[in-house]
Amino acid sequence: MSTAAAVRDARRPVRQDPAERRRGMYHLASPVSVLTVATEERMHGTTASTVTLVSRHPLLVGVVLRTGSSFARLAAREGRYAITVLGAEQADVARWFADSGRPGGSEQFDGLRWQPDSYANAPLLAGGIAHYSCRFNSKVAVGDGELLLGYVVRARTADGSPLLSYAGDLYVGHLKPARVEPVF
Repeated sequence: MSTAAAVRDARRPVRQDPAERRRGMYHLASPVSVLTVATEERMHGTTASTVTLVSRHPLLVGVVLRTGSSFARLAAREGRYAITVLGAEQADVARWFADSGRPGGSEQFDGLRWQPDSYANAPLLAGGIAHYSCRFNSKVAVGDGELLLGYVVRARTADGSPLLSYAGDLYVGHLKPARVEPVF
């Protein structure tokens, strides 16, 4: 088969129920994070089920948010933001920042332990297993969302197990090294 024929074949539509494809995508396990930003006027946080390393040089992370996201708009305007990778015991925090009915501004942080990030001035939530201070790089419209890219200015870690998003729910991720057997 020629290269041109292989490319045409790869572009041929595959028929599958869209709901089944979506269910398949829920089987990508990922750590749950809360993104925070602080402007002169307000603070804001949002839950993200996937923050991923995009580049090592420069060190960039990416997260896809819904189109028109308040967080993406505020982070772009402020030019910096913070990320807390949630620990296993923080499912309530993940659900809180995913709830569109929570109070706005600094009130959404009432009752939570946090400290301002020294770079972004945004809340870093206590109990997280990692914290990233980010400088806004760009946001790009992608499909039905916006890809937010940020330079990691500072990263800190703590011991603990991650909170994971998998199959549409939250799970505690007690990590155990995989046993690797030689293939041959």
